[in-house]
Amino acid sequence: MATKKPKKTHFFTSESVTRGHPDKVADQISDAVLDSLLAKDPDARVACETLVTTGLVMLSGEITVHNDKAKAALLGVEDTARAMVKDIGYTDPEIGFDYQSCAVLTALHSQSADISQGVTAGKGIDRHQGAGDQGLMFGFACDETKSLMPLPVYLAHRLTEKLTEVRENGLFDWIRPDGKSQVTIEYQDGAPKRIDTVVISTQHTEAVIDPKTHNMSEKARKQLIKEVIKPVIEAECPKMWSTKIKFLINPTGRFVIGGPYGDTGLTGRKIIVDTYGGRGAHGGGAFSGKDPSKVDRSASYMARYVAKNIVAAKLAKVCEIQLSYAIGVSTPTSVLVDCEGTAVIDEGIIEQAVLDLFDLTPQGIIEHLKLRRPIYSDTAHDGHFGRKGKGFTWEKTDMAKKLRKACGL
Repeated sequence: MATKKPKKTHFFTSESVTRGHPDKVADQISDAVLDSLLAKDPDARVACETLVTTGLVMLSGEITVHNDKAKAALLGVEDTARAMVKDIGYTDPEIGFDYQSCAVLTALHSQSADISQGVTAGKGIDRHQGAGDQGLMFGFACDETKSLMPLPVYLAHRLTEKLTEVRENGLFDWIRPDGKSQVTIEYQDGAPKRIDTVVISTQHTEAVIDPKTHNMSEKARKQLIKEVIKPVIEAECPKMWSTKIKFLINPTGRFVIGGPYGDTGLTGRKIIVDTYGGRGAHGGGAFSGKDPSKVDRSASYMARYVAKNIVAAKLAKVCEIQLSYAIGVSTPTSVLVDCEGTAVIDEGIIEQAVLDLFDLTPQGIIEHLKLRRPIYSDTAHDGHFGRKGKGFTWEKTDMAKKLRKACGL
């Protein structure tokens, strides 16, 4: 009599960070600057990098705008930065960083003419709008969640969103803006089975310090489990809620010092948080502060769009797309569809359908996904993928039926 094969088990972990995390503060400022310029000049060329630390915001990069309104917006980047810091929640000078007292320094100059001629339609060797840089970009989708995102990073993002929500609505007036989440899922035979561990680290005031231990009180920890972790899990995957989950709440004991006062933040240091939590590959390029002519951003969005539609079309349970580009050239140097053995038909057929149905040139991507709009500030926190909203055009599954038809299904 044949014996059953033991189920293959593995654990996978992903993390997220709140809006007040120093690196996310930098990302959001960079994208706020980008949005302020795109609102006045949809063709603005923007590569804005931000550094934040104790009492300081530093803006640097390359920016070219084409009209007087956009030039006025460029002159107002200090106000844009302060407004974003305020919106994030850094309003109290006692915590070492706030929108009123921080210095804002700028070191911005125009985009290199050598790059510009390769990107501007009709000027480069390609004669079409070329890619803003060389590089490789990945998009990913799987059927673990309704949003077709990997479950660990999806839950991690929802936890950071909830931390922000309970802070902003006043449920917990002792929570401060900085924070992190981390979720470990146990998989059996490639499918999520249970939640093993949830980590929450949130900046807080002295109000929840236990005078005996000088650490966060047990009461506060239990409140976070009850009002943050449990509601998220019950809303997203109710069958996985269990008191057997390992909860690690502020595991250092206390987290009073935080935000840019506690750690320096830089644009682009949370690229795995921004994408798929480590599930699948990453080309290395960051998103925030970059206008859509930069394929680091726009082609990554398009790769997600393609991968998500393939999974939504039930052509595969898992799909990863790789795109690559050369600076100044409009057509990709390569396109790869990898369904990790889950495709219901030959991957070559799916790949050909992708090439037939999707315009993968920079201009085609920008036009199809409507990327010349000021939509980017919302992307700079809680993940660029698996989100809802008018700006997240790459999350649509409107090509699924066309893909099935093109594949003969």
